[in-house]
Amino acid sequence: MRILGVRVDDVTMEEALQRVEAMVVAGGAHQVVTVNPEFIMRAQEDGVFRQVLDEADLAIPDGQGLLLAARFLGQPLRERVAGSDMVPALAQRSARQGHRLYLLGAAPGVAERAAAELARRYPGVQVVGTYAGSPAVSEEDGIVARIQAARPDFLFVAYGAPAQDLWIHRNQPRLQVPVAIGIGGTLDFIAGVRKRAPVWMRRWGLEWLFRLIQEPRRWRRMLALPRFAWRVVHSKLTVGRDA
Repeated sequence: MRILGVRVDDVTMEEALQRVEAMVVAGGAHQVVTVNPEFIMRAQEDGVFRQVLDEADLAIPDGQGLLLAARFLGQPLRERVAGSDMVPALAQRSARQGHRLYLLGAAPGVAERAAAELARRYPGVQVVGTYAGSPAVSEEDGIVARIQAARPDFLFVAYGAPAQDLWIHRNQPRLQVPVAIGIGGTLDFIAGVRKRAPVWMRRWGLEWLFRLIQEPRRWRRMLALPRFAWRVVHSKLTVGRDA
């Protein structure tokens, strides 16, 4: 479906996991994006980012606000598929299936700590590379060479949106990693650098509030949430008036 013109795939977590595993089997280069209300509002103003989201091989509904908006618009999504949940799930499956992971981004040392934690949780998981780097274009050749040498099946990029998603879109043609996913702050959660919201807050769609309490500087970004809600309501009222 589309929310404010931005594509979102109606998949459950299990379906999303099956799809990305099929991408690994198929080979080639695929991109997965984790769409949330901030993504959608950014895409209203950034045509390049909007194109990246539209051209992705899978656009998972990562945000309780998307589920509320979809229900309000009369096209309910079945389940929230959070990237922060998807990464550990893929690591667990990869430990059984022999898939290789590469962790890119976050602050120096965080990817290494996340790799050690994944190895502790899921014995046998193969993290074949970690590197902080940066999304700067000037660093791309060196980073691409590192990843190509490691030959991962999954590339998790933690540069924050939209930088991580634009980085993947620019570099996947030469990387040819079967699945590349922008994962935001997920490595911080896995490494224990930041705490994730309690389960009850996630269920009630309050994860944004927990992150705001932890990181007050995010308040400007959080302004996207009421703007998103207003745009969704306005779009439905406009359609109803024009019908």
